[in-house]
Amino acid sequence: MKVAVMSDSHDRIDHLSWAISESEKRGVERLFHCGDLISPFMVLTLAKFQGKIDLILGNNRGDVALLVELLKNYPDITLHGDFAYLEVEGYRIAMVHYPKLAIPIAKSQEFDYVFCGHTHKFDVREFGKSLLINPGELMGKEGPPSFVVLDLKSREWERIVLEEKL
Repeated sequence: MKVAVMSDSHDRIDHLSWAISESEKRGVERLFHCGDLISPFMVLTLAKFQGKIDLILGNNRGDVALLVELLKNYPDITLHGDFAYLEVEGYRIAMVHYPKLAIPIAKSQEFDYVFCGHTHKFDVREFGKSLLINPGELMGKEGPPSFVVLDLKSREWERIVLEEKL
């Protein structure tokens, strides 16, 4: 199964739309957003993805009450709160916003994959059997907008970067 890992979209509808389009072109079946989606209106763009979506909050939480209410209309999007511990096709996945929490989780090797964000910097590291992925930012403030496409079975991943401004 191919999945997309993204984070820190910070209300950039254009960049989130690009990431969803690129994900679908690459056969992604499930999307993980590691926080800082921010405004509830971003759900309208996120919901264009044709698959299951797992979402956590970040340090820029936006209007959480409105977000929760809006998500009642989108059963394929699950808001997990500040973190998520999931099993997908037999693979254990942890999602947290902060790398300072993600690194010890990855070092524990209790999860096959650990996804995080927050720093706006791309980072992929292995800790024994755990693969830690920080996809960088979709916002495009600190660097080019990017996300990661990951094949859960083969562990092969690719960083997808927006090369030109939308």
